[in-house]
Amino acid sequence: MPAYFMGIDTGTSETKGVLIDADANIVAQSFATHEAMSPFPNAFEYDAEKDWWGDFCTVSRDLIAKSGVDPHDIKAVTTSALGLCCVAVDENCVPTRYAISYGIDGRAEKQMRDLEQEWGQEFIDRVFGRPLCSSDVPPKIRWIQENDPEAYARTAKFINSSTYITAKLTGEYYIDTFLGMAGGFKPLYGEDGHPTDETCKGICRPDQLATIAEETDVIGYVTAQAAAETGLAEGTPVTPGGDDSACEAISCGIGKQGDLMLQFGSTIYMFLLCDRLVMDPRVWHEEFIIPGTCDVSGATNTAGSMTKWLRDTMFQDLVAAEKAGGENAYSAMAKLAAEVPVGSNGLVCLPYFAGERTPIDDPNARGAFIGLTIGNTREDMLRAGLEGVAYSINQHFRIFEEDGVPIGRVLVAGGGTKNEAWMQIVADVCGKTLLVPEITIGASYGDAMMAAIAAGYWKDFDELASKVKIAKTYEPNMENHEAYKKYQAIFDELYPATKELVHRL
Repeated sequence: MPAYFMGIDTGTSETKGVLIDADANIVAQSFATHEAMSPFPNAFEYDAEKDWWGDFCTVSRDLIAKSGVDPHDIKAVTTSALGLCCVAVDENCVPTRYAISYGIDGRAEKQMRDLEQEWGQEFIDRVFGRPLCSSDVPPKIRWIQENDPEAYARTAKFINSSTYITAKLTGEYYIDTFLGMAGGFKPLYGEDGHPTDETCKGICRPDQLATIAEETDVIGYVTAQAAAETGLAEGTPVTPGGDDSACEAISCGIGKQGDLMLQFGSTIYMFLLCDRLVMDPRVWHEEFIIPGTCDVSGATNTAGSMTKWLRDTMFQDLVAAEKAGGENAYSAMAKLAAEVPVGSNGLVCLPYFAGERTPIDDPNARGAFIGLTIGNTREDMLRAGLEGVAYSINQHFRIFEEDGVPIGRVLVAGGGTKNEAWMQIVADVCGKTLLVPEITIGASYGDAMMAAIAAGYWKDFDELASKVKIAKTYEPNMENHEAYKKYQAIFDELYPATKELVHRL
């Protein structure tokens, strides 16, 4: 009998879905778009019912319709979503307020400082191994408690985005081990993976949290109501869902120590697999999805979102040309950026257009272009923006190597891989070879692959990795790499030199 596996990923601005067969071939793809709301500076949130569940249902039905697959032949469903969001729902899984976004949302800075005082530095160093940051969930829950007490009082569960979707599918509340035990949910889940009155003190009740399960466990089955809304067959197995970036890493085939994934989406996320937890306050660490492995990770707040800003602000003529039937605006921009020399004719960009996560952990950081002259062009600014993201990536690479974690293969995924100029810039700045898999649609593909493991059609993650093929390689131009070192040094000094002035703004 035929067997198919569905993966659907909810991202910052788009929900993507795929249906694959038992040989990892894509049978159908679908997507739906949504936008984050920003009710005040540093705040980003979503209507979870409309944007996340609504998109999931639309994409699921579309995948089934496009493929012509009998829903009963879909053997398992895995979903991923924006990892460390905070979704407050009532006993019927109806949101009690808009969901607070992941690390790009910096509203809970006061609550972070309050918790630092309550917990104490020794506790934070021991439990987190880094300062509290905007990705952490407990400050977000505390923010709701203090700023939306009516919603807090009606909330039965405080869950993340993937748990919300799987709960809508199954009626069960589970979170995968990677997210539940990662730094963002600490210290709510204790060392043994169970929340207690002590671990949740001052934040929420233990029964308000989801239960931890492994990423490829079956945690429930599609209910009759969910079947009616999604087009899936009632009784279809569902896994706990996971973090979008970690699932994208799986889609690239990372699986061995030294494998590093760069996810080029609206933001950048990176995972470097290692055999131990790395305690460095500048970056993050956790046990990875693959049993027996750890990772050291980092994330920027802008990447594709910055190129969108550049497109909409400075290249409106290319947008108009695209709408008139011409070339895709992003493709045209990539060609223009490729014509600008290394260093963008003397420009350096700080790409902190929405604050920044690692390595500076500053939600009040802001973007900047330094070195502008009358002779500079919009093309110079475009390339400087791409180079700025590359300098930030390289800062992370150097931190990993300082911590004694060697970088082996660098696998690249996400929409940014379409920009060949950007990929070459990153290779040159970092002095690393970039490997682009044949299939780069991202987390939804990794989701579907893990669904195949959960359903028992693939043995393990080694078999999964064997299905991934490399389509393109970007070798670093070492002459450019040497030239970039001067600009990297300026970039490294720029944030510390302007931090105080920017905060005064």
